Amino acid sequence: MAKKVQPKIERQYDIVLFGATGFTGGLTAKYLAAHAPAGLRWAIAGRSETKLASVRRSLAAIDSKWADLPLIVVDATDAETLGEVAASTKVICTTVGPYLQHGEPLVAACAAKGTDYVDLTGEPEFVDTMYVKYHDLAKRNGARIVHACGFDSIPHDLGAWWTVQQLDSAKPIKLRGVVRTGAGFSGGTYHSALDQLARSGQMRQAMQARREHEQRPKGRKVRAVQGKPSRDSLLGYYLLPLPTIDPFIVVRSAAALDVYGPEFTYSHFAGLKTLTYTLGGVAAVVSLGVAAKIPPARSFLKSRVKQGTGPSVQKRERSWFTVDFIGEQGGQILHTRVSGGDPGYTETSKMLAESAMCLALDDNPPVAGSVTTAEAMAVNLQARLEQAGIKFEVI
Repeated sequence: MAKKVQPKIERQYDIVLFGATGFTGGLTAKYLAAHAPAGLRWAIAGRSETKLASVRRSLAAIDSKWADLPLIVVDATDAETLGEVAASTKVICTTVGPYLQHGEPLVAACAAKGTDYVDLTGEPEFVDTMYVKYHDLAKRNGARIVHACGFDSIPHDLGAWWTVQQLDSAKPIKLRGVVRTGAGFSGGTYHSALDQLARSGQMRQAMQARREHEQRPKGRKVRAVQGKPSRDSLLGYYLLPLPTIDPFIVVRSAAALDVYGPEFTYSHFAGLKTLTYTLGGVAAVVSLGVAAKIPPARSFLKSRVKQGTGPSVQKRERSWFTVDFIGEQGGQILHTRVSGGDPGYTETSKMLAESAMCLALDDNPPVAGSVTTAEAMAVNLQARLEQAGIKFEVI
């Protein structure tokens, strides 16, 4: 069986969760409380002992054994204390965003202490900046830094990886992913999206810095191709290119793994039923992008939705997602799908918690540094997610 890059000394905890007092972090804590295997050693961490204690009481209502769940009071800006926390656990799991503002100290601590790390970021600038600053250190110390372990970008990354398993790895592969959802969003996601739209120039600079630092695959070509608005005759949807982190994650997995073939291209879209919705979506994205670059307008938009909020239980129960993948190889066309429930919160907290448990408990490939979910734990994580109710199927 595969071994980790280097043996890790026994640590006090398997997982330490940051952000459990927030909306998505609270859902992640509840998922762990309901699904943690016997003997999992975990703790929740944050600045307020009072708020952490309140979360613990809610977890004890799920299972009384969590009445004594360890609480770690720590300031996310205290580098020395974060280092001590990182050294005490196998995996740091964090929902504390926006990550560009709050995420770096935890990444730095994990890279320095050889501690595995998972988060929910969908912020390309943060991911690229962390790669440049900490990939080499994390690799030397055997830490796996795995970003985007929620709806950004597990269904897309693992879905693309699973799809190419059905194709011939000796031949070029052209793949497109088409996302559809019926779901609400949280205040934190909304604020993060506005900040990203306002920082397009900084995002390009961070991406260029990463390209200068990152090694390219030898003897193979991989690239993300931004498609154009069109109609997909196979799926019956109008396609709207999505400017998210997902295609970058997919292509990084393709660069790292030979199974994606000698030449791999990926395009990423939202799938819409009518042309009216498609045109309206284009107009909305353009308008939001322009407004986000104007500080007063951005502040106004942020004031309309508070951080720390999210859709109701009833809304989440009605929510769903599908990601259809169309793989083309020569004359062959393959249609696969990844699907599940509420993407932003119910399934995202599930994906994050299962990713943390996968790194802490499973026998995964011998990789380290800043890696994707497909690189770090594809087989084991897919099995976990299928057992948890997320479907991977050939259509």
